[in-house]
Amino acid sequence: MSSQPQPTDEPVYDDRVYRSPMAVVTGVLLLGLTAWLCGDAAVRGSGNTPWIALALALCAVPLIVAFTIRPAVFANDDRMRVRNPFRVVELPWAAVDTVRAGYSAEVLAEGSTYQLWSVPVSLRERKKANRRQLSRRGGLTGRGLAAPAQNGAAAEPAEPQRAGADRVVDELRELAERGASRAGAQGGVRVHWSYEVIAPAVAGAVLLIVLLAVG
Repeated sequence: MSSQPQPTDEPVYDDRVYRSPMAVVTGVLLLGLTAWLCGDAAVRGSGNTPWIALALALCAVPLIVAFTIRPAVFANDDRMRVRNPFRVVELPWAAVDTVRAGYSAEVLAEGSTYQLWSVPVSLRERKKANRRQLSRRGGLTGRGLAAPAQNGAAAEPAEPQRAGADRVVDELRELAERGASRAGAQGGVRVHWSYEVIAPAVAGAVLLIVLLAVG
């Protein structure tokens, strides 16, 4: 009688995805503008102008996608995958030292620091959240932190206001602390360069330089 091997890892749930909606919107608008300008020059231009327009588009489109639409952070119970403009960093939770947000959101692992491009830090939003916290605390001085009771039951105290990047960092830090001991969360950091973005951008730049040089 043969025995089937039993999995030892705990179940891993779907990735949480963190990206900047404003960056995605900006990227779509820039792609539309690039398509309009370069397309018009390619159709109506004369001489080398159509080729210059196509070379410019070949260089610009990957860069626009890389810095706006592409950046994202994927996190599950075992690991975190950071997709930045030109590389993808895979970080098992056991390798992560900490996740922090100062002037930018960063993850520290194995002595290196990796920026989270898709989690922009807004100092203005952070200051507004801090002011709301101080205002709320000042307004509740002498009355406790709990909200007024309704229907005879005491309401739960309101959660403190946090800036968007700080909330994301708190969630990632909690996942790292909770998942570091999991069997599937062991291993080292792996970095992959995104040649599908780098290659066309470099090719477009080289072609553009050659076309401008030959006149």
